[in-house]
Amino acid sequence: MIQEQRLVRLITLKLIPFLVLLYLVAYVDRSAVGFAKLHMGADVGIGDAAYGFGAGLFFIGYFLFEVPSNLLLDRFGARRWFARILVTWGAITVGMAFVSGPNGFYVMRFLLGAAEAGFFPGVLYYITQWYPVRHRGKILGFFILSQPLAMLVTGPLSGALLGLDGYFGLHGWQWLFICIGTPAVLLAWPTLRLLPDGPDKVRWLSEAERAWLKEQLQNDLCEFGQTRHGNPLHALKDRRVLLLALYYLPVTLSIYGLGLWLPTLIHQFGGSDLVTGFVSAVPYLFGILGLLVVPRSSDRLNDRYGHLGVLYALGAAGLFLSAWLSAPVLQLAALCLVAFALFSCTAVFWTLPGRFFSGASAAAGIALINSIGNLGGYLGPFGIGALKAYTGNLASGLYFLSMVMLLGLMLTGVVYTRLERRQREGAALAGTSR
Repeated sequence: MIQEQRLVRLITLKLIPFLVLLYLVAYVDRSAVGFAKLHMGADVGIGDAAYGFGAGLFFIGYFLFEVPSNLLLDRFGARRWFARILVTWGAITVGMAFVSGPNGFYVMRFLLGAAEAGFFPGVLYYITQWYPVRHRGKILGFFILSQPLAMLVTGPLSGALLGLDGYFGLHGWQWLFICIGTPAVLLAWPTLRLLPDGPDKVRWLSEAERAWLKEQLQNDLCEFGQTRHGNPLHALKDRRVLLLALYYLPVTLSIYGLGLWLPTLIHQFGGSDLVTGFVSAVPYLFGILGLLVVPRSSDRLNDRYGHLGVLYALGAAGLFLSAWLSAPVLQLAALCLVAFALFSCTAVFWTLPGRFFSGASAAAGIALINSIGNLGGYLGPFGIGALKAYTGNLASGLYFLSMVMLLGLMLTGVVYTRLERRQREGAALAGTSR
């Protein structure tokens, strides 16, 4: 008799801490540009609008290369493909230290997005090969802990590295890119050695455990009526994929729009770079709290859409208050609420695609949802930069993000009606016909 909780705990201990480490390094890589901007703008000649445009180009590269990357992961296996991603994104991040003008900044941000494309959705797909649907909310919550943990690390680390200005003739922002890009390259070899491609490739699972896991994943296929297209590219035309991508867009737009401008917002409170780094880390403590509590609640109650609706509402309220309030302490409290809502929302949302797709269709569908959703990573930074340049303050950008989260709240009912309820009715009809 297989002890389910013990087996899930074993798989989690073997896989999730290492995946958290890898994504933590990735998220530090993509987020540190917000701190580099505090000084590199004057050295390289990048204004607010140009910074917003260049920061967002990362997500254009991500968008264009994400689906091919996830399909290649399915072909070559997780460990080899993840190792390739690590080497290329680490090398490009180090290269960011040597940009000499706005055009170089634009090119390197685009290439960084292309290099990293497929890692996050690749891990999401990888998790669907190891865990039944009923366990994925909690597991995704653990994995997405990488994001707020990375921001906790990024703030103080970036503040300290910016203080190296002048060492060996390099600016502090150059040291920042060099020091955060190098770990990605160094982690490629451990990835090849330690990360298994799938349950069939490991010695620490017994034959009975492998058989049980395969049976549970097959049961999910039947229970949720998951689609497995003969040609995985057909998933890209599936209306469910496009609707889920639209539903995810407000979250990514808000996370990246806020994250890449948060150091600038906190810097306005006053204080040194190091103080800005530490204060910028505070909201992410609440992001961690949300990820430890909300996905577990979603799994326990088997409720995704109710939780998502509440989280979209909290995010909209927090963003509005962070712009409307003028006292720094109250603004920071509102930003803490935003971080709690946004990161929790990410974990709960990513339990949805695995309910509708499996196999290579899941790889393609997850990649497309994330790539379209990550256009928010372009629109968020660019939109806030453009609004700041036009109005002269960041409050207009925060009001914009609040309206976007309200759109997500309205979409919750639409997604539930058109996807979940319809799928349950279809599964029930299929069950009565058998």
